[in-house]
Amino acid sequence: MLKFRKAFLLVAITALACALIAACVSRAPRANPDYDASKPHHRPDGFSNRYSERSDKPGLLRWQWERMRDGLPKPPAKPIVGIEPNLELINSDSTQPRVTWVGHSTLLVQIDGLNLLTDPHWGQRASPFSFAGPKRHQAPGIPFDKLPRIDAVVISHNHWDHLDQETVQALMTRHSGIRFFVPLGIQHWFKKEIKGVVLDGPARNVIALDWDQHASIKGKTKNLELHFLAVQHWSARSIGDRYETLWGSWAFMHPDFRFWFSGDLAYSRDTKDIGERMGGFDLAAIAIGAYEPRWFIKDSHVNPNEALQTMRDVKAKAAIGIHWGTFDGMSDEPLDQAPKDLEIAKKESAAPLNFFVLKHGESWLLEKINSRLAN
Repeated sequence: MLKFRKAFLLVAITALACALIAACVSRAPRANPDYDASKPHHRPDGFSNRYSERSDKPGLLRWQWERMRDGLPKPPAKPIVGIEPNLELINSDSTQPRVTWVGHSTLLVQIDGLNLLTDPHWGQRASPFSFAGPKRHQAPGIPFDKLPRIDAVVISHNHWDHLDQETVQALMTRHSGIRFFVPLGIQHWFKKEIKGVVLDGPARNVIALDWDQHASIKGKTKNLELHFLAVQHWSARSIGDRYETLWGSWAFMHPDFRFWFSGDLAYSRDTKDIGERMGGFDLAAIAIGAYEPRWFIKDSHVNPNEALQTMRDVKAKAAIGIHWGTFDGMSDEPLDQAPKDLEIAKKESAAPLNFFVLKHGESWLLEKINSRLAN
C-alpha cells in the first residue's frame, strides 16, 4: 500500500508539472488585444485552428500514469552524437543558401548574406522550471558564442521548447539590428519579458504577423520574404493561457532558395493549402519527433509517416527532420526512434522521397541537396 501511495504521489506531482508546462488548467479567459472579428481563426479570447476545434487535451494524468507504469521513454539504443560545426562555412560571406541544424527546432538558415534562426533555444531545459522538465540531452550544434551575426529570428509559437527567454534576451543584447518575427500576440510577451524591445516606429525590432501575412528583408542581392502560414497546433505559456497567442509555420521565399519551417504541427488540410498557396519549396524542415502515444499527441504532432505526407503536401523537393534527439522525456518514444521510423516510412512509401536527418551541428548546402536529388 505504501509503495502504491508513493507511486500515486509521484504521478500526481509529475502530472502537476506537466499541467503547468502544457497549461491545461482552465480559468476565465483574457480578452484578445489583437482580435479581428473579420478573421475566422480569431476569437475574442485568442485564436483557433482552421480545420479542428479547440481541445483541452483530456487524458494528461492517464498518459503520465501509463508512461511511469511502462517505464517510458526507453533510453536511446545508441548515443546520439553530433559533429563539429563547419564554422568556416557558417561564417563565410558566401550567398550560397545553407542550413545548419543546431538542435530540436533551432536551425541557422543562411540566404543571400542573411543569417536567420528558427525557434532559437540554447537553454538546458525546455521548461519553466530550472529543476524539472525536459532536459537537454545533446549540446547545441553551434555554440552560442560561435554564431555569426544574426539578422533575424522567426518564432513558430510560444511553447517552452520553442521560445526560450534566456536565449531570446541574449540574442537581443548581443546582435545589434536583430529583428524578431513572431506570431500575433507574442509581441506582448516580448514587450513584458525582453529588454530592448521596440514595437513601433523605424527602430521596430519585434514584428508580429497574422496567418497569410508576410514581411520583407533586404539581402545582399535580392529581397527575402518571410510568410507566416497556418498549421494545426496550439499555444500556451502558463496556467490557463491556452490559445491566447497564435502559432504557425514560416516560408522563406527568395528567388534563389525557397524554404519552409514547419514549427510544431498535427497533420491537417493546412499543409496542402501551403503547397497550393506557395507553389513548393527547395527544402523543408519538418518536425518528426515527440509523437507517442498517438492517442494523446496525434492532434498536436505529426509522426514520421505523416511528416512524409506533409513533405508531399507542401511540394518540397527535399526535407530535413527536426524536433527530435535534443530534449529528454518530451514524449514516449526513445529519443533516437524518429529517424528509424522515418526510414521505415520511406521504405513503405509508394514514391522515394529525399527526406533525411542531420546530426547536431551538420550543415547542408543547396547544391548538396540538388546533388542528392540528381542521384
